[in-house]
Amino acid sequence: MKVYLVGGAVRDFLLNLPIKDRDWVVVGSTPEELIQKKFKQVGKDFPVFLHPITSEEYSLARTEKKSGVGYKGFKTYYSKKVTLYEDLMRRDLTINAIAKDKNGVLIDPLNGMKDIQLGLLRHISKDFQDDPLRVLRVARFSAQLSHLGFRIAKETIFLMKNIVKNCELSFLTSHRIWNETKKALNTKTPHMYFFVLKKCNALSVLFPEIDYLYKINYFLFRYYNLGEQFLFSFSNFSKKNFSVDLRFSFFCQFLVYYNFLVQKNKFFSHKKIFKDHLIKNMLSRLEIPNFIQNLSIIIANNYFFLHNIFFESSEKIVLLFNRMNIWRNPIKIFKIGILSDFCIFFSECRYNCREKKVGNFLKIVFFILSSVSIQFIIKKGFKGFFINQELIRVRTILLDIYRLKIFLIK
Repeated sequence: MKVYLVGGAVRDFLLNLPIKDRDWVVVGSTPEELIQKKFKQVGKDFPVFLHPITSEEYSLARTEKKSGVGYKGFKTYYSKKVTLYEDLMRRDLTINAIAKDKNGVLIDPLNGMKDIQLGLLRHISKDFQDDPLRVLRVARFSAQLSHLGFRIAKETIFLMKNIVKNCELSFLTSHRIWNETKKALNTKTPHMYFFVLKKCNALSVLFPEIDYLYKINYFLFRYYNLGEQFLFSFSNFSKKNFSVDLRFSFFCQFLVYYNFLVQKNKFFSHKKIFKDHLIKNMLSRLEIPNFIQNLSIIIANNYFFLHNIFFESSEKIVLLFNRMNIWRNPIKIFKIGILSDFCIFFSECRYNCREKKVGNFLKIVFFILSSVSIQFIIKKGFKGFFINQELIRVRTILLDIYRLKIFLIK
């Protein structure tokens, strides 16, 4: 039995990147032998084992053959006779097909190290196009490594287009799509994920809401469309905001703003308006976690209110805070402020837009409103329904006083 470190751990080691997970492949063994050595079996489609001490994944060397449609349409074969080379051949990219033995010797039969030097994401064989998930994986690797100068080989882009053309993407589950998207959103250049999906024609299938932006031209600029503006704005936003919920909520904010511009601006070449439930449909289709959905919907539903908050009444602002349920999750107000302070259109997308007035104002308002507690209202003798009504009234008065002082100072 021989054990090799494979995949991303070896790739990241060669790129001097932090190693997050380590995967191992076992050659010349059987499930019974690993179980006898106290490994815990967890795989269903093929044997995957957890190390009894480190809990790292160990897989038996195997081969795969296409037998159906989608990413599940494979037959897996494993035995003592499957070689390391055969196991590496079933992988997606050459840079992910490098192994390292127990002595630290690198085994690179597919020239993955050369492609690392060239900064190239290249498929291993034509079998690459058998698995539709690889379209998302390559797009994600592009987002993960583009800051190091990596690019996708032309022949690999060609195979990715074939996968889309053959409608294989329709067999991907929403869980798989979101899992790869989430990983891409955690990279240094997440906008490259969507750039690559557009380049291989997958964006219209996976994210039609974003793809449609490329059909909207703005006549003041030659060859200018909202899809390019989205990538530009998203790239700038992501440079200083790293959490997935903020980055994804940015999509929703951009889509809401796009709707407004198309309706109001005569310079746009297209007048189709997305329906109000567009963003909710996108969130439910992708099975996005609730905490991200919550922030995205808040931004979508209150975008224009937040950008005109200085002209709204104090009572409406108090009611907005109630609707957003800020009291149970105060950190939400900081995130809403960050999104509201970002210029997403016809600007250099700098963070000094409006001098961060909305974000600062929201923080001050929260401090003022949270100073009034329910216990204070109850002590005054209010009960039931009237507790909330009095709470709103007192908070409105306090906010009015603050705003009046600011006005007089100015």
